[in-house]
Amino acid sequence: MRILVMGGTRFIGVYLTKVLVAQGHEVVLFNRGNKPAPVAGVSQIHGDRKDPIQLKEKLAKESFDAIFDNNGRELSDTQPLVEIFQDQVQHFIYVSSAGVYLKSDQMPHREGDAVDPKSRHKGKHQTEAYLAESGIRWTSIRPTYIYGPQNYNDLEAWFFDRIVRNRPIVIPGNGCHITQFGHIQDLVNAMAAVIGNSQAIGQIYNISGDRYITFDGLAKACATAAGKSPEEVKLIHYDPSQFDFGKRKAFPIRVQHFFAEINKATQELNWQPEYDLISGLKDSFVNDYLASGRDKAEIDFSLDEQILETFK
Repeated sequence: MRILVMGGTRFIGVYLTKVLVAQGHEVVLFNRGNKPAPVAGVSQIHGDRKDPIQLKEKLAKESFDAIFDNNGRELSDTQPLVEIFQDQVQHFIYVSSAGVYLKSDQMPHREGDAVDPKSRHKGKHQTEAYLAESGIRWTSIRPTYIYGPQNYNDLEAWFFDRIVRNRPIVIPGNGCHITQFGHIQDLVNAMAAVIGNSQAIGQIYNISGDRYITFDGLAKACATAAGKSPEEVKLIHYDPSQFDFGKRKAFPIRVQHFFAEINKATQELNWQPEYDLISGLKDSFVNDYLASGRDKAEIDFSLDEQILETFK
């Protein structure tokens, strides 16, 4: 297949491009051209997807069998792309987010659960609703927290920063909130498994790891991945309502239960996560955190100190 990947030079796009090329597909990337292609020989079309006129000028004469829209956040990002290829493309795969789900007393989140119209990811769900009405052959992917080497969000690295420096890990609440991480390689393997699967047309799939973990458990898992005993880690629990951090984040994970069922994806996509949490965190620690030298970098722990000061 000739496949268009929107983006392709950051986290998801890098891994996805490598998988698609390995499967024998011809991959074309659309991005601003700030970074090289992750695979030699992969062609790139440079442009700003936020500009609908430019997008149509750059892509109107192109032909693709499938499109992966990895970085569309708002409906206005994706609609021009659909309008160009609506009657041409065999499959349009959209990366949404499990963050669209409405908070619920019943967990895990399933694909048919209610969405939160006020979520910061509401643009993702609006795009999904548009795709469902557009007539294009679409599939939506809803990851939970994505981790792994090249992660540009401070998730696992936030914990590693404190573990390697023997600092306490400050955790909001009682440490028993349950969350879910999914390795980047498992995510893109699931995305690639959508192509050519007629059962996936018009469907939404939660994609993540197959286990859930508490905040305290995550801190201990990160310690294990970093080669330390979980018992060595000092966990400090605090009430976040007692602090005003402004727009800064004192903790990298939303303070609520947040995890999703992946059974639908495993059954319909013939896909299984390959990474358990410990092996995935080790991959990130060795091949990204240490490899980048972040263990020796200067880290701002001022918010930690603000919290710890109240325990003195």
